[in-house]
Amino acid sequence: MRSRGGGSLKPLAATHLSANQRGSFWIVTLSCLAAAIPTHVERIRSGDTRALARAISTVENRQAGWSDLLKSLFPHTGKARLIGMTGAPGAGKSTLVDQLAKHYRKENRSIGIIAVDPTSPYTGGAILGDRIRMQDHYSDPGIYIRSMATRGSLGGLARATADVATVLDASGRDLIMIETVGVGQDEIDIVRLADVTIVILVPGMGDDVQTIKAGIMEIADIFVINKSDREGAERVEREVRAMQSLAVRSDPWTPPIVKTVASDGTGISELAAAIAGYEAYLLKENLAFKKNVENWRERLVEMLRDAMLDKVRAEMDDASLERYAAEIAQHKRDPYSLVEELTRRVADRATDRR
Repeated sequence: MRSRGGGSLKPLAATHLSANQRGSFWIVTLSCLAAAIPTHVERIRSGDTRALARAISTVENRQAGWSDLLKSLFPHTGKARLIGMTGAPGAGKSTLVDQLAKHYRKENRSIGIIAVDPTSPYTGGAILGDRIRMQDHYSDPGIYIRSMATRGSLGGLARATADVATVLDASGRDLIMIETVGVGQDEIDIVRLADVTIVILVPGMGDDVQTIKAGIMEIADIFVINKSDREGAERVEREVRAMQSLAVRSDPWTPPIVKTVASDGTGISELAAAIAGYEAYLLKENLAFKKNVENWRERLVEMLRDAMLDKVRAEMDDASLERYAAEIAQHKRDPYSLVEELTRRVADRATDRR
């Protein structure tokens, strides 16, 4: 079996073995993988693009050793600045990321780009079209672009987006730009990950107030009105300024509003200056560490939730899940008691292992 990143994991070689032999085979395989992790980490940190791609695939697909790999990479993280770009579909996020990347490359800063695309609820596939929009960067070793599918995750990010950002951070990138999927008002997961969150708006999207209300208003550190050469840009700016007085933030920062036309690069320098201004504000007010602590608090809860879900999911196969669902649909049992039963079973097993 070959991983998406091209690495050969070779589990099929054990299919002809007995159950005991297969168990021994996997122990040997995983021990070899664990022994190879330090070498793999060094290759990632040295700028080996193939090693970086394989590491991201391992983490994204939760292949054998993914957790140990992240544990080894984490001490080398914390240096990259994470910039989140969010907004409604059609706001021009990909083009804006592309132009910002060009701007920062002129300053000789290395860039990692994570572009999240929606997954079809019917086929499970994703177009990953953001890579097409940024294809000018493929010959530049200072930029690494990774597209990810949401795989059913809500909130604008894929489940493994934060882990992929960790890998890119450990690889020595100066900046990591994360483009969310573009689901609209509820797309607020990015605030738990990014150091700087940029909300992109465009005129002419119908009810402009509707596009900037709810959680989106509170998460923005910087507002961008893209395609500002269109009619209605001034109205969007007025409405944003009016709603800023209603937004609740944990700090006294007032998000600036930057007008851009990403298709021709207009306003990109001003946007970069606004990003630098917010970074300087965080340092001056000693808020960078506090913001990082808040982000990690939210992410830890999310990681614990995912870990518990994996443990509970391991308690039942697809057939059992189908049977439970049918019993609930027929009102033969209630879902609340079932959830309590499954979580109690996981807790009991954890106690037995002690």
